[in-house]
Amino acid sequence: MSKVKIAFLGCGGYMQNHAKRILKIADAQLVALCDVTTQQVEKFIDSHLGDMNPKPAIFTDAARMYEQAKPDAVFIATPHTLHFAHACEALEAGCHVYLEKPMVTNLDQAYALAQKVEQTGKILVVGYNSPCSPEFAFLQSVIASGELGKLEVISGHITQNWMNLTIGLWRQKPELSGGGMAYDSGAHLLNSLCWSVQSDVDTVFAMVDNHDTPVDINSVFVIKFTNGVLASIAVAGNSNANTGPLSFMFEYGRIDIDGWAGSWLRMFKNEVEIKYPPITDDMGHQSPTHNFIDAIQGKAKPRTSPRNGIIQSQLMDAIYESARTGQPAKVPIQANM
Repeated sequence: MSKVKIAFLGCGGYMQNHAKRILKIADAQLVALCDVTTQQVEKFIDSHLGDMNPKPAIFTDAARMYEQAKPDAVFIATPHTLHFAHACEALEAGCHVYLEKPMVTNLDQAYALAQKVEQTGKILVVGYNSPCSPEFAFLQSVIASGELGKLEVISGHITQNWMNLTIGLWRQKPELSGGGMAYDSGAHLLNSLCWSVQSDVDTVFAMVDNHDTPVDINSVFVIKFTNGVLASIAVAGNSNANTGPLSFMFEYGRIDIDGWAGSWLRMFKNEVEIKYPPITDDMGHQSPTHNFIDAIQGKAKPRTSPRNGIIQSQLMDAIYESARTGQPAKVPIQANM
């Protein structure tokens, strides 16, 4: 099988994780890198690809990269509000797309991008970590099987010193980020929530505190999904701690899980903790990077899809609408189709 030729659009800090994984995958080759300046790309190569030979080609124009390097797939990690245009351009160039979260920054874009994916027949995955963990795969299987009865209520929180870590960065510029902590680090928890429930969002009531910044820092919200599941979430972006637990409450039990990455899980059936839940490594996938490349080669099913991005967009649009009006925000009926 020929190697999957891969390009990067955006050479920020997190892309080093994808690069390290790709260098160890025999069936993948990193052929091109693109960012706004040659210096940024060269810095990335020097820092993370020093031993690579030959080095990837350097570009500052994505269209030229697609035309000249002819990659099979592209990893996109650019400011959030640019995701839609960048993903559409990559799909039109014939590339499969790995799009860092959030997929896009409004619901209309989410539906349009899903339609573009269907038209091109390409794979598009969203960069969620938790769906590749055995723990979240197990949680989803419990929800589907009804082993603990019906899933009814979810609660969770995520904390990070996000406000201070992002001072002066594009992440605090709404025209580039689309929002604040809830859209950025908070998305880890919200992605895990929506991926597990697998239902459209019906109604959201939210309160937001910007802490005198242009974007949301702290927020709390309650969610009703169309399948009847209720959730309450707190996002704290001015807290010097990194935590992200979620509790899934069923008729006959509860599952507590690391909502950030699925690194741990505790299961309770009725009032008794199950000491060793039947979780095996083969329930998960080595990483989102590996899952994307394996999906391109037909070795695995993608763990995420544009559908996940649509549900997240339903949630985020409703959060900000409710915070703006001070009233519950109902997702438009057509958005639930």
